[in-house]
Amino acid sequence: MLSLFQRACVRAGLKIQYSQGFNPRPRMSLPLPRPVGVESDDELLCLRVHKSISAQEHKCISEQVHKSISAQLPEGCKLISVNVAKASVSFQPCSATYVLAVRKEYLNEKLKAKIERLLESESLSLERQIKAQDTRHKTQDPILKKVDVRGFLKSIELVGNSIIVECKISTDGSIRVDEILKLLELDVEKLASPIRRTRVQWKND
Repeated sequence: MLSLFQRACVRAGLKIQYSQGFNPRPRMSLPLPRPVGVESDDELLCLRVHKSISAQEHKCISEQVHKSISAQLPEGCKLISVNVAKASVSFQPCSATYVLAVRKEYLNEKLKAKIERLLESESLSLERQIKAQDTRHKTQDPILKKVDVRGFLKSIELVGNSIIVECKISTDGSIRVDEILKLLELDVEKLASPIRRTRVQWKND
């Protein structure tokens, strides 16, 4: 996704700032990159440009940038909006909503009961693979860590043929998409379409 927008910005003639050093990189980031295999309706891209903008210019510049970048994007990728922020501002995600469309044959009472039990649970402990922090060895086997993910689940709803899951995101982390599937005892073969992230709530500092 970063490479896609980097190329689009270059073709649009947008002057992006680059990092210093031997291998300069464009100063652009995705504060909450989507997981592999997950579609997204709500991505946030942050980039720094070589231009000081006054408050009066914000709207005009935003419209120009939106138009020029949109013209360079491939089919299936749409730029929703562009806003100008202060260089000191950082964006932190607070929550994310995922939609899991389930095949009809798996929409049964067992699945409904599973959702109810998850919501009623005070704790939900899972084993999560993490990388070892020992830098002395270049290759290491991942280690398993027990994580209580109940605090990261804000809500789970069954609406039609879809399960809508809202997840809390904090400095302590969040729940992973594969962990949501595990808790629901689902796998990708039981889904009618790819998982979609439909909404992210942000706070800025």
